[in-house]
Amino acid sequence: MAGLAAAAMSIALARPGGHLLQAGLFVWILLAYVSCGLLAWTRRPESAFGRLMVLVGFGASLSTLAWSSNALLHTVGLALDLLVVALFLHVFLAFPSGRLSGPARPLVVTAYAVSIGLQLTVMVLGGFGPGNLLRVFDAPSVAEVVHGVELVTLSVLLLAGLGLLGVRLRAEPRAVRWLIGSFALGLLSLAVLLVLGLFVIPGFAQVQQATLAVLGLAPVAFLAGLLDARLARASVGELVLALRREPDDLSPCLARALRDPTASLLYWLPQYRSWVDHDGAPAALPSSATLIERDGEPVAAITHRPADRELLEAVVAAVEMVIDNGRLRAELRAGLLEVRASRARVLEAGRRERRRLERDLHDGAQQRLVGLSLRLGLLESRLNDDPAARQALAAAREEVATSLSELRDLAHGLYPAVLSGHGLAVALESAAAQATVPVRLEVGLDSRLPEPVEVAAYYVVCESLTNVGRHAGASTARVEVNRAGDVLVVEIADDGVGGADTTSGSGLRGLADRVEALGGTLRVWSPGGGGTRVRADLPCG
Repeated sequence: MAGLAAAAMSIALARPGGHLLQAGLFVWILLAYVSCGLLAWTRRPESAFGRLMVLVGFGASLSTLAWSSNALLHTVGLALDLLVVALFLHVFLAFPSGRLSGPARPLVVTAYAVSIGLQLTVMVLGGFGPGNLLRVFDAPSVAEVVHGVELVTLSVLLLAGLGLLGVRLRAEPRAVRWLIGSFALGLLSLAVLLVLGLFVIPGFAQVQQATLAVLGLAPVAFLAGLLDARLARASVGELVLALRREPDDLSPCLARALRDPTASLLYWLPQYRSWVDHDGAPAALPSSATLIERDGEPVAAITHRPADRELLEAVVAAVEMVIDNGRLRAELRAGLLEVRASRARVLEAGRRERRRLERDLHDGAQQRLVGLSLRLGLLESRLNDDPAARQALAAAREEVATSLSELRDLAHGLYPAVLSGHGLAVALESAAAQATVPVRLEVGLDSRLPEPVEVAAYYVVCESLTNVGRHAGASTARVEVNRAGDVLVVEIADDGVGGADTTSGSGLRGLADRVEALGGTLRVWSPGGGGTRVRADLPCG
């Protein structure tokens, strides 16, 4: 009722002087701030922000008293003309609690002192014309200087307040950023208006109207923020319903509730002393995350962008109801990842040890046998008159040659040197040439692959061809090796009797372990009478 009365008064005072447009803008500010202030006051009575908004609405209407023909009202309007500048600075910097803190407090106090103290000084010195009842001295030139100092000082204070809002802008959630952005725009418009009033630049009236319109946008942004927060809190109900289904990954539910696509849920695993995601993979905890604790110990954390505090508390309360099952699943997956990593490390250690043994055999025993064979050949050439000795030396050379061949086969079985030296395609050609059945080989690779992948693929082919020769009764075999994106596909097929037992024996199980240790899969199809097909998919990205 008081707001409507003040609006009617402003319009009545504006009609004689033709200030109806400005009056309409002041009424717009008055009703917007008063109504939004009442709404904020009733929703959060413990906060002073709603009461402060109401005060700003009425304070803005007081400056319209300067349009009155009554000398007393006119003087009061002039005295309070710039008070609204301090009020706007106060309300914008006091959001959301309604109380000032830090550097904002002296800034606003100074603005009140300047807007009232210097304005009264100007009026005492005879400023603002003959209708000024506070006129004591007739010094209009001095009054003009003081008024200029007042406008410049208020402009500097407004820009300082703009800087404080800019510091807050990045740390606030989306809805609050819109509101603070409207506050910042209002302060900037006021500072520009005061500077234009100082230099009497043409277009001042139009800038004043635009400034009043901008200042009236802040309550609209405030209402939009309230609506946004209400909708966000309504999404918590949807989150609770979604969590009742206990999804495997809670992060998408959190992202929808917080309306933050980056939101995710991390779990703390004390036995690993690390944070993990729902898959059990290690994850870094950002400093902005919200911890979920029990008995003073962290159990989980929600990573998110700046969010409304009440919404975040509601989301945390909902997540706490189902966090145990999710944490248990993450713990099991983390253990599985550790087992896989351990198996990969064991496999890699075995590969390196086999390669070391192959090199030792090649550089040590093989070289000594070759040297021995050469020395035996020299001795044989010198024994021209003793056929029996020559025959014995020849037999010894054959034994050395046989031992050398067996040693080379053993070294090759430990680690195929041709693989590291010439690549997978050449190594497979050698393996196919040594197979006991004809092999059709197709290798579609245009570059080298990581060595562990090449070694695994080579042994899959060699072991499969060995099984074909020993058990399949096949007449031909086919080997295809191709790369499909980041996966190496190795396939071996034969036309044998099929019926291979994949549950017994260590050959296929060893190949499966080798492939799975690299994150791949090994599958075997062996229907009775339909041949056998082995396929290995190895990640090679």
